[in-house]
Amino acid sequence: MNRPVRPDRTGAARRVASRAAGLWIVPVALLAWEAATRVAAAVYFPPPSLIVVHLHELWFSGPAGRAFLTEDAVDHLLPSLARVVVAWVAACVAAVALGVLLGRSRLLGDVTEPLIHFFRSVPPPLLIPIFMTMTGVGTPLQITAIVFGVVWPVLLNSLDGARHVDRRYLDTCQAFGLSRTIRLTRVILPAAAPKIFAGLRLSIGLALIMMIISEYIGSTEGVGYRMLVAQGQVDIPSMWTAIVILGLLGLLFNAAFLHVERRALAWHSGAHDTP
Repeated sequence: MNRPVRPDRTGAARRVASRAAGLWIVPVALLAWEAATRVAAAVYFPPPSLIVVHLHELWFSGPAGRAFLTEDAVDHLLPSLARVVVAWVAACVAAVALGVLLGRSRLLGDVTEPLIHFFRSVPPPLLIPIFMTMTGVGTPLQITAIVFGVVWPVLLNSLDGARHVDRRYLDTCQAFGLSRTIRLTRVILPAAAPKIFAGLRLSIGLALIMMIISEYIGSTEGVGYRMLVAQGQVDIPSMWTAIVILGLLGLLFNAAFLHVERRALAWHSGAHDTP
């Protein structure tokens, strides 16, 4: 006797099929890009077919034992990935913790909010020379720059989410005499999670932007440095490979983050689904 297919598996299959069907725009955009660049014959806008060839040669034509990564990929792509992941995780952990603290303390939140809005209004690239005098060049500078660029959307969303927890939840905790730890882990953080995840998702793109900008200055490795070298050599296809690498990284990071977010907030999405 055949077992019935579980509804969650059916729903997952439908979501995968729906996303796959929505990818038709990718080949259409690539064909339009190819045709437009061939017609324009502009030196600074090579066709995607040429960029793909350079992308393979420069980054992914290495031995299979090294996951097909070339020397350039090992020397530049992997350090960039390591820095952006470390800086993003550190910034997000600190921002969520501080945001929840400020959100649950009206006094601290009101006192620090003007400072938060002041510093978040300062474009992070402008502070790179100041960071350089504090940390020197290299990895410390890049991690500091990424952290400063990432921390603000996460901090603000965490603060807002923790501040606007439904009062009924907190009254229920108080009525049952629940400890502060249980209130934090079982009520406040889950209630603030949608806002927190929104800030985390925004911060991914900012982390990649700051990674590239920080690698332009005083660096001898990284995707940004490799792009700067290609620019100095007027190697246009190699410059575009760095741009494509960044786009692919953003796409992969966003897809991975959405997968984690859907699992972490499954209760929240289900609560708002219409029958």
